[in-house]
Amino acid sequence: MELTGKILVVGPTGTVGQPVAEELAKRPGVDVWGLARFQDPETRAYLESKGVTCFPMDMAADLPVGLPDDFDYVLNFGVVKSRNYDWGYDLDANAGGLGVIASHCRSAKALLHCSSTNVYRPNGPHPLNENDPLSDTPRSSDLLATYTICRIAAEAMARYAARQFGLPIVIARLNVPYGRNGGWLGHHLNMVLADEPIPIFPGQENVFNPIHESDIMAMIPGLLEVAGTPAVIVNWGGSEPVSVEQWCTYIGHLVGKRAHFLTTDTVVGATPIDPTKMHDLVGRTTTPWRAGVRDMVAFREPQIPLADDLDEWVTSP
Repeated sequence: MELTGKILVVGPTGTVGQPVAEELAKRPGVDVWGLARFQDPETRAYLESKGVTCFPMDMAADLPVGLPDDFDYVLNFGVVKSRNYDWGYDLDANAGGLGVIASHCRSAKALLHCSSTNVYRPNGPHPLNENDPLSDTPRSSDLLATYTICRIAAEAMARYAARQFGLPIVIARLNVPYGRNGGWLGHHLNMVLADEPIPIFPGQENVFNPIHESDIMAMIPGLLEVAGTPAVIVNWGGSEPVSVEQWCTYIGHLVGKRAHFLTTDTVVGATPIDPTKMHDLVGRTTTPWRAGVRDMVAFREPQIPLADDLDEWVTSP
């Protein structure tokens, strides 16, 4: 399936939404709109220079007055995380805002709602599938205090919108996106360069399924194609499980630094996914994790000569 037509990207300023909006805007036959608060005028100007039509809107308070309603596809990468435990605002933005957009764009061919595997109840090293229990996750950071519950609430709104409006929706639970735009692995790169210890959950290897932005982009058409009523739920991550310890050690090798770790129970532990349903619906990811990490580091730190790859890797600190 080739993405063409008018596409609304909600959250075009984030780790995932920005590279998606930029890439789509390059393609012939695609008219990309970006919806966000656009509090940073430089970010808005940058996106507009790339061909994205920017529509300012506060998802918690505004209605989409003046926003076209003839979008072919809607990609929701928006997420609001307040720093002051403002549950009302965060719920209105993440869940209520999605309802407003889905209602406004109910004639779209499909809507992709990007959720998170943080909605799952942690289950140690066992890969999580789409039917596993959901749960809030304790947070050490005020920034993430409302995160999981708002993610779960937004999924409930997406399920409702699919039934109420007859709008085909796919809920994709994303697991550790990264790439040239950064993400969690980009943050770890900064920590390795600064000799800061990387917090990891104790007692087990901290396994996830990081997915490179190139695979995210490649899978979007397939995810939209399987959207349905009722909404379809699918894990969305890299086909290769990798631990925080592994990718940080590899980052350290590339830049000639040693990755240091600090065990603490104030961080999220392992959240590996079962990618079986994703493989069945849209196929496997194609960017090997080491290749993706090397590309990220080379792009973000072009002044650093990167070490050659090795045949074997030490995966523990």
